[in-house]
Amino acid sequence: MKPLFLIDTDTASDDAVALIMALRSPNVRVLAITTVAGNVAVQQATRNALYTAELCGSDVPIFMGAEEPLNRPHQSAHWFHGRDGLGDHGYPPPKKSHEKLPALEAIISTIESNPGLVLVTLGPLTNVALALELNPGIAGKVGRCVIMGGAPCCEGNVTPAAEYNIWCDPEAAQIVLRSGLPVELVGWHLCRGDAVLNPDDIKHVLKIGTPQARFAIECNSRAQEAYFEQTGEHGISLPDPVAMATALDPTIVTQQTENYVDVETSSELTLGMTVVDRLNVAGNDRNRVVWAPILSRGKKAKVCWTIDNRRWKQALYSALK
Repeated sequence: MKPLFLIDTDTASDDAVALIMALRSPNVRVLAITTVAGNVAVQQATRNALYTAELCGSDVPIFMGAEEPLNRPHQSAHWFHGRDGLGDHGYPPPKKSHEKLPALEAIISTIESNPGLVLVTLGPLTNVALALELNPGIAGKVGRCVIMGGAPCCEGNVTPAAEYNIWCDPEAAQIVLRSGLPVELVGWHLCRGDAVLNPDDIKHVLKIGTPQARFAIECNSRAQEAYFEQTGEHGISLPDPVAMATALDPTIVTQQTENYVDVETSSELTLGMTVVDRLNVAGNDRNRVVWAPILSRGKKAKVCWTIDNRRWKQALYSALK
């Protein structure tokens, strides 16, 4: 039986490519897609998800979710992805509408009906946190929970300490990490360096010539410019497709450890930071009180440190053919 996927996304340019990878994979079945406010408003994220599904010829049900983070105003990433999240190319509206059921209810019912499924999150964790607060028991029914988020032990992309998906709703991320879900954290660092689609890689994708391949490069046009402005590096950085590649094939991960992980929710300097207990000191006397909510669960997250960049790119190319 094929692995069953449930995908939660704030669909902007790189999310769209990740959705293409899942929807076109012959090896998995996507049961549902839920959308959340993040890179763009949730209404736009929903429109983008519907458009991407249609591009793939998929009739997967799509459910609209949270319009705001749990305790904070929504702060989008228009500067990185464009006003519509897809590089502002004027893509036509999708023909289909989203489902009427709210995303948090869809998450709960899909997990309850399909124990052991793979939950893949590509945006802020608001929907998942809301579902866990309503039904904490779903945490024990998920087979894998692959989270694109965090900047473990390295610089962030929205503040010096934090990656956008976690920073956008740190309280939600903390709920998820403390829930007992079998988290696999795929941080922003994994889409940098040799993982970036360089100019030759971009030419290779365009030569594939399919509508999906052309869309993958075109919708990331603003993201390519923004990544250069941010880092000085040429190319297209694709954090969500990298996370999806590891969800589809965990053997792409070449170095991984199991650690307690928590999220900073109050500091002005490090808000949204993913704090990884890499040296296993959380239980020491000086740390035990602060780390008590994580320690009491006794559940460590898998933190991905390196991937096989050649194989990740091959996975992308195969999905775009």
